Amino acid sequence: MRTSIATVSLSGSLTEKLTAAARAGFDGVEIFENDLLAAVLTPEEVRARCADLGLTVDLYQPLRDIEAVPADLFARNLRRARHKFALMRRLGADTVLVCSSVDPSAVDDDALAAEQLRELADLADDFGIRVAYEALAWGRHVSTYDHAWRIVEAAAHPALGTCLDSFHILSRGSDPRGIEDIPGEKIFFLQLADAPLPAMDVLQWSRHHRCFPGQGGFDVAGLVRHVLRAGYTGPLSLEVFNDVVRQAQAGPAAVDARRSLLMLQEEVGAAEPPAPVVPTGFAFAELVTPDAQPLAGLLDALGFARTARHRSKPVDLWQQGEARILVNTGAAVRREGTRLAAVGLESPDPASAAARAEALLAPVLPRRRAPEDAPLDAVAATRRHGAVLL
Repeated sequence: MRTSIATVSLSGSLTEKLTAAARAGFDGVEIFENDLLAAVLTPEEVRARCADLGLTVDLYQPLRDIEAVPADLFARNLRRARHKFALMRRLGADTVLVCSSVDPSAVDDDALAAEQLRELADLADDFGIRVAYEALAWGRHVSTYDHAWRIVEAAAHPALGTCLDSFHILSRGSDPRGIEDIPGEKIFFLQLADAPLPAMDVLQWSRHHRCFPGQGGFDVAGLVRHVLRAGYTGPLSLEVFNDVVRQAQAGPAAVDARRSLLMLQEEVGAAEPPAPVVPTGFAFAELVTPDAQPLAGLLDALGFARTARHRSKPVDLWQQGEARILVNTGAAVRREGTRLAAVGLESPDPASAAARAEALLAPVLPRRRAPEDAPLDAVAATRRHGAVLL
């Protein structure tokens, strides 16, 4: 399946985010409006940059507080939407996300909401744009996906569909089985995020504590299965609001994000990476230190004995029974002190373990070997989805 990521999920400037997404292997992006407003590039230049990187612009978002409002306010909303649709044509985006209203002026009137969304879709259709209506978990009157779908169904416009967001659905405890009753062609977009299960205000939970699928407590895979059974054929897209991720480097975060989708696709049966190989134990832990003497004294006091020294590298092997610690002074930086550099796992099938790690975007580390060294590859540990180091 195609994969996409919202630019709000990564740190840095818009160009940095686009580059990171492309290098991680994503097929497309959701352009978050604030990222575009802050960009030094024009919409045409952003469109060209995405094309150069091999990225499609899958969604522009968000368009807020549109529906179920008094006529004079709705007229202003349509003028606002017209400007956004014109911008989207310049950007090359053909789908806009419309969030359910939180405007105090909005009324609890599904018929009015459907009528106004139909007018919005008419306008969007003139620009060749589709409207994906999403229920915010804290929406004023529409806060569940099934309610949003009823309004879309009542509006009955070909350019109007729904956007399903795993956070908004699962944070409210909604039953995702009803998704299978929505025609697949009316599910215009699918946004995915996991989250831990704390007790907090849902808005703060959403804006600061989402995480990539597989890192929280939601059954994201179960929801995706229902969406696929409904006939959805669009991208799996990540929309993750997380303070930690937004402070991390965009490149590694994008790789971590795409890895989460690879593992999600495996879980729902949409992809088949090499099968996991269960480690049989720990082979060693490697410590890097600028000064081996204090560490040697500590290991000796703990009952370890130095049993070997590497032929060509400043690495000593310390052992106590089956426990093995490598002490490496070759790559140390004094200001970093002593740190854990690697953990080696014993594997019954190292080649297959390495193949799976590579399929999940863990690169093979370059190694210099003496002729007598064992011809095994080391694989860089993944940050949150398991580690293999051989």
